[in-house]
Amino acid sequence: MNRVADIIKILDARSYNIGKSEREIVGGYAGDFLSFVMGRAPSSCAWFTVMTNVNVCAVATLADVGVVVLCEGVEPSEQLLDKAKEHSVNLIGTDLDVFEAVKKYSEL
Repeated sequence: MNRVADIIKILDARSYNIGKSEREIVGGYAGDFLSFVMGRAPSSCAWFTVMTNVNVCAVATLADVGVVVLCEGVEPSEQLLDKAKEHSVNLIGTDLDVFEAVKKYSEL
């Protein structure tokens, strides 16, 4: 099992909010269709997305996502960052595209 710090390191990621740094991250999910993420992302997973609006935090909380990984260099909206802090959602970002980010993550 991995922790957020392991994922940050392997993806050379930026930390936007680390609410639960010691949370164990298990598995992953890649997708931007929020209703799919809510129904299909496994609990405690790393969720790879390019979505940056405030709804990402709501979905991450509902699906009990372990860490949200914003890919392709996208930056979180101010509202997303505020909600991530409010709800202790782990939120990081990488310049890698989704495919490359998932590929590197799978090396852990």
